[in-house]
Amino acid sequence: MSTNSEVADAVKVLTKALKDDKDFYYGYQSNIAMAFYDEFRRFSDKVGRNTLHKISNNAAKNFLSMWILEDKD
Repeated sequence: MSTNSEVADAVKVLTKALKDDKDFYYGYQSNIAMAFYDEFRRFSDKVGRNTLHKISNNAAKNFLSMWILEDKD
């Protein structure tokens, strides 16, 4: 089982990688966006696919931007 310190260290490494590696960031963005997209499509057919792709990618970028904000320690 991981300790809190190990998890905190892992999150710091992942955060740095998201900040420093555009391809790594884009991979996370794409997976988060598609999870949102798929879930949204289950509940609504009123939004067109192109609009939903844009909304999904914006949601993913917003999530990642909040994640990689500078530490406030």
